[in-house]
Amino acid sequence: MSGTTRHRWLLGGLALASVGMFGFGYALRPLYYTLCRLTGFNQLEVADTAAASIRPVVSRTVVMQFDSNLRDNLPWTFRPEEASVELHPGQIVRTFYDVSNNSDRSIRGQAIASYAPESAAPYVRKLECFCFTTQTLAAHEHRRMAVTFVVDPALPSDVAALALSYTFFEVAGASSVEALAAPATVPSVPTRARNK
Repeated sequence: MSGTTRHRWLLGGLALASVGMFGFGYALRPLYYTLCRLTGFNQLEVADTAAASIRPVVSRTVVMQFDSNLRDNLPWTFRPEEASVELHPGQIVRTFYDVSNNSDRSIRGQAIASYAPESAAPYVRKLECFCFTTQTLAAHEHRRMAVTFVVDPALPSDVAALALSYTFFEVAGASSVEALAAPATVPSVPTRARNK
């Protein structure tokens, strides 16, 4: 095989590899969403459900602590209205987080929840949460956002305290049209009495 033929084969192989990589990159997003939908992984926009027969276990009390974090120098202020609550497994609880955009531009953000201990995550069912969708805050906008959840009564008895932590990060591509959109309305759920 001559040098020219080898170069043509190499050039053809590199061109084919480039086309293949482009195709893979193009198909990656729909593949990722399909995989997430099939496995249930990374389902940000889906509310959990609580069985209609679930009842509070009044003989047991669990402490739920709340935490908030911002990522990548997001110019927001983000904090829970209360540091913790005492609750009974099976009790529907609603709490609020305050968020403010401290910048001179609209910013779209996404909150991701995490739990401690990690093994308790399957027992926390979020029925309503600002983390289900991206949140666009106009310049200097302040918003009060609700989280409604229930801790499954099947939570192992050795777990007496849980932590629910949210981290907000900026989502690229927020437009001025999104910034003008009204915040989502919050359905009416009775607010429980605050702990002392």
